[in-house]
Amino acid sequence: MHSATHQAISAVWRIESAKIVAGVARMVRDIGLAEELAQDALVSALEHWPLDGVPDNPGAWLMATAKNRALDRLRRDKLLQEKLEQIGLDLEAQEALIVPDFVDALDAAREDKIGDDLLRLIFTACHPVLSAEARVALTLKLLAGLTTHEIARAFLSSEPTIAQRIVRAKRTLNEARVPFEVPHGELLTERLSAVLEVVYLIFNEGYTATAGDDWMRPSLIDEALRLGRMLAELAPKESEVHGLVGLMELQASRAKARLDAAGRPVLLLDQDRSRWDHLLIRRGLLALQRAEALDGAFGPYALQAAIAACHARAQAAGETDWARIAALYATLGQVSPSPVIELNRAVAVSMAMGPAAGLEIVDALAKDRALRDYQWLPSVRGDLLAKLGRNAEARQEFERAAGLAKNTQERDLLLERAARLYQS
Repeated sequence: MHSATHQAISAVWRIESAKIVAGVARMVRDIGLAEELAQDALVSALEHWPLDGVPDNPGAWLMATAKNRALDRLRRDKLLQEKLEQIGLDLEAQEALIVPDFVDALDAAREDKIGDDLLRLIFTACHPVLSAEARVALTLKLLAGLTTHEIARAFLSSEPTIAQRIVRAKRTLNEARVPFEVPHGELLTERLSAVLEVVYLIFNEGYTATAGDDWMRPSLIDEALRLGRMLAELAPKESEVHGLVGLMELQASRAKARLDAAGRPVLLLDQDRSRWDHLLIRRGLLALQRAEALDGAFGPYALQAAIAACHARAQAAGETDWARIAALYATLGQVSPSPVIELNRAVAVSMAMGPAAGLEIVDALAKDRALRDYQWLPSVRGDLLAKLGRNAEARQEFERAAGLAKNTQERDLLLERAARLYQS
């Protein structure tokens, strides 16, 4: 019985924890303290629910308990008095009446503005005062509900390192007096891009793991999708949010086809497209349509989603509209210049116009210092050289790429491609 209750608590906590932390953070204006108070509510649930049963509305129970803890803390620290004085209320004269009114107002605000609270939490966790690594760790902890152990395992880091990173991040936010708010105007656009970058970093680490023995980390893909969908609901008029969601849904649709029966990577052109998830494809195409309807067709994420859509719409690899993909990459390169984007354009150009045309672009990129340790540069070059029949050179490129790869599956794939050229 208790085991079933604990499973229920765990499931509710995974769904509700971000809302609870966000709601409490609006009261105490301190993310670290808000998380502590939310954890107190979780402990209370673990103590009471096995005896009293799971409440009809477990999320509301946890929220109310956490907010009561927050009120107790505010009273003890005399912060409640300061907050009431700020709005011109005489605590000493009205204490008996005002505290319940204050609680009622908070509960009403929770019902009306929980979306705003979550947005505040997202923007605070992704504040530029934090390093990219800290933003990712804090976002996964507060908004995705992952444990420190799960985050450490996903990023092949030690649990103490991740724990320290999260603690330092919360301390930095507190010391910098980062306001718990959604920015406005130009600052909103600037900060939103940082939020989307964090979500996409999480997705990419799940889609193609940087290091370790696994080609993909599905749990991170799922969490990034959940965060993206949450953002789309909370900021429905932001085109790039829908662009990112569309991109992630379309890429995630290929997940089952990206590994063979032995768990080895399968490249895009070799994938069995019947294994692609057509529900995710439909969701991705719909999100892309929303981005385009908001005049966001030329946003960086929407452009990448449009590229992914070209693959999704092709029933077979040979039906892919590579000329359109090359054109989309050219536009993306103008909107968001990057040597990696140019490398991807080279692949598309090679498919549309032949390997020699692609190789010309790749050879120009070989001088770019930003790609010096990027394994996909020699990998792409090796592929194009092999198509041109220059096998000895291609073999060297694949071996060089394998030497740069930190992911075991990726390295094995590159070495296998090099070995096949020895046999040809």
